[in-house]
Amino acid sequence: MLLQISEPGMSAAPHQHRLAVGIDLGTTNSLVATVRSGSPACLPDENGRTLLPSVVHYAAGGAVTVGHAAQAGQNQDPANTIVSVKRFMGRGLTDVADAATPYRFVDEPGMLKLQTAAGIKSPVEVSADILASLKARAEASLGGELVGAVITVPAYFDDAQRQATKDAARLAGLNVLRLLNEPTAAAIAYGLDNAAEGTYVIYDLGGGTFDVSVLELTRGVFEVRATSGDSQLGGDDFDHRLHCWILEQAGLSQLNDKDHRLLLTKARQAKETVTDHDRTQITAKLSDGTLVDVELTAAIFQQITAHLVQKTIAPLKRALRDAKLTADDIKGVVLVGGATRMPHVRRAVAELFGREPLTNLDPDKVVALGAAMQANVLAGNKGDDEWLLLDVIPLSLGLETMGGLVEKVIPRNSTIPTARAQEFTTFKDGQTAMAIHVLQGERELVSDCRSLARFELRGIPPMVAGAARIRVTFQVDADGLLSVSAQEQSTGVEASIMVKPSYGLSDDDIGRMLRESMQHASDDMHARKLAEARVEAEGILTATRIALAQDGDLLSDAERAEVEAALTSTDAAIAGHDADAVRLAAEALNEATSEFAARRMDRAVSRGLSGHKIEEL
Repeated sequence: MLLQISEPGMSAAPHQHRLAVGIDLGTTNSLVATVRSGSPACLPDENGRTLLPSVVHYAAGGAVTVGHAAQAGQNQDPANTIVSVKRFMGRGLTDVADAATPYRFVDEPGMLKLQTAAGIKSPVEVSADILASLKARAEASLGGELVGAVITVPAYFDDAQRQATKDAARLAGLNVLRLLNEPTAAAIAYGLDNAAEGTYVIYDLGGGTFDVSVLELTRGVFEVRATSGDSQLGGDDFDHRLHCWILEQAGLSQLNDKDHRLLLTKARQAKETVTDHDRTQITAKLSDGTLVDVELTAAIFQQITAHLVQKTIAPLKRALRDAKLTADDIKGVVLVGGATRMPHVRRAVAELFGREPLTNLDPDKVVALGAAMQANVLAGNKGDDEWLLLDVIPLSLGLETMGGLVEKVIPRNSTIPTARAQEFTTFKDGQTAMAIHVLQGERELVSDCRSLARFELRGIPPMVAGAARIRVTFQVDADGLLSVSAQEQSTGVEASIMVKPSYGLSDDDIGRMLRESMQHASDDMHARKLAEARVEAEGILTATRIALAQDGDLLSDAERAEVEAALTSTDAAIAGHDADAVRLAAEALNEATSEFAARRMDRAVSRGLSGHKIEEL
């Protein structure tokens, strides 16, 4: 038996089983699971239902209804019935400005908020109500208090969205053992349940997000090779497309909130029906008495949503490219999420990989089951399985350097938890402070990446430019959350920051960042080359002008005119956009001032030796 290592205070006595759960906080449905007698299982409610609809209703008296009851009444009070709240987690009001929803958003800085009959609610509070309901279900089923939970998040959730999820869990009274990427949780369930080894693709099409991960499973080690996805693509988009089709067929245009929600509900039901049957009849009576009665066939549904299925293929190919693999290298494709039940989704995946995807575990439950297995390990419960999980970060992390450039410290797809350090220096003589600007993204220029945080390191000893040594350390914990510290090496003076942005990336920003980094790779390299050449040339310009002010008398009029001409040429080159021209102008300035530099050195040596005897030296 291997030595069991636990977190301090988390080791269980030999006879004791610590109660821990895995929670899949989904866009459409949420689940809670635990490990019993060595096997993971989803916990049902009092009516035997394992799925909890991620729907919360707020009544005027302050009463909160979660799950099936809230879902049943959503058509009667859509403005106070919050669905798909996961799409709002960690996002600002500008991110959902174009969203067609019945909600009344509150214009406040930071994360958006919703006006309800029970007062103003943030997405964190709505999610906390869902998590609290799952917590109560778990404690009732297990008959005891939970020591903690592993909560799953989309692999493409950024730092703000992950932090919002942890805040929601804390508000619900849950101790978060770890945030776990949803595709990784699915791999854990499949890898241990099927004793699988090899390289697998996890295709996770949930209600609100699409994730794809490439994982290598080897003797109990789960290593994520690459991740990709679309943070604004899921089953909700198929529902919305079908809703629009119903409006077209029925000749409808403007609808009130109740009718809009009613037809959206009918669309979701119809989608689920044609997943297993050839056709279905969609009927609804609107508030003005209008009767909607249209027939939907499986062929029509597949035709009008084919573009949404195709939107999942590009991230799939990108993940394979990042992992340096082809479809032939993949041993199996695991389908996760209720939306993967649609036949044309399964067919598209099968065509790309040349084999049928794996579907022997319930796609709705597989994420929660994997999270429960991870929670069981983190709680210190001994089991027969020994395994190691190695996850990755989805986007590169770095900081701004002179010239508006991004120096990447931790590249994307690095295994987490991780810590990396890099040394930087000052740009100007006598510089005693340094501004640290933390960025996220794949582009070369600061303007094309996302700003995460800023802080200052003060107390740097005044030295000549380039002499100071500032060590900047990036640390990403197991939840994917970042902290950054900077330390001046000679004095030990230090500054640090926990990166907690106020809200997340705008719609599909992560996918856009990756696409743009590939589309603009050549432009970005040219921009970096130009910026680096400008920074170097400006350094030479500054040094030359200081030297002329101090020791210009060492030059004849003709020599000074030559240096001035080189300075003018370099200024003109910097103002242009040709990196080679800037570099050549800087080299010409260097050459024009080489004799001047030698004379300055002679004068400095003479001054240093003047008045001293040989014996003293």
